[in-house]
Amino acid sequence: MTTRRRRIAENLLQAQHSTAHLTTFNEIDMTAVSDFRTRMKEKVEKEHGVKLSFMPFFAKATCLALKAFPIVNAQLDGDSIIYKHYVNLGIAVASEAGLVVPNIKDADSLGMLGFSRGIVEVAKRARDNKLTMADLTGGTFTITNGGVFGSLVSTPIINYPQVGILGLHAIQDRPVARDGQVVIRPMMYVALSYDHRIVDGQQAVLFLVKIKELMEDPASMLIDD
Repeated sequence: MTTRRRRIAENLLQAQHSTAHLTTFNEIDMTAVSDFRTRMKEKVEKEHGVKLSFMPFFAKATCLALKAFPIVNAQLDGDSIIYKHYVNLGIAVASEAGLVVPNIKDADSLGMLGFSRGIVEVAKRARDNKLTMADLTGGTFTITNGGVFGSLVSTPIINYPQVGILGLHAIQDRPVARDGQVVIRPMMYVALSYDHRIVDGQQAVLFLVKIKELMEDPASMLIDD
């Protein structure tokens, strides 16, 4: 194994051996956010020079959910729980040298365009092998997107010493019940893996429900104090 692959293997084993690892699932109707993105992406790219992907919406929703449930953004230090009053949001990126997780500092202070630029910048540095130690350290929560490779559902491993990781998956047209009718909607399964030592099941489920609610009503993410 390469040095990086050995380090990745060590971190994954540490996460499995050092945490009470559990995963909860939900699904999101992507209709509203897909319509919003389709309506705005050309305007955003023309006026701001960035492509509007789904990731900035999930990043914003995640930051708002972490604000509502700060224990998911915390860290264990012995018997002490350290609460982080900021979000350094890790984005898992597949590069030729292996999986890396650079993080966007103070992500909770960014808007959609800031997320878009930040995600593009760190992903490019990762693929160009130009990440710094500052890019790779200090993360408080991670998002990983297996859906870009076609994954329908998975149980992501916590990026230790963080206590939570959000897994995104492929968008798939599926029949769902709406107002007593069966309709076809673009649906995505989402997963939250968390450290059950400090995050209770109720908090984990409500955290994921919060993300679902925000993504299904993206306009609500614009109203934030």
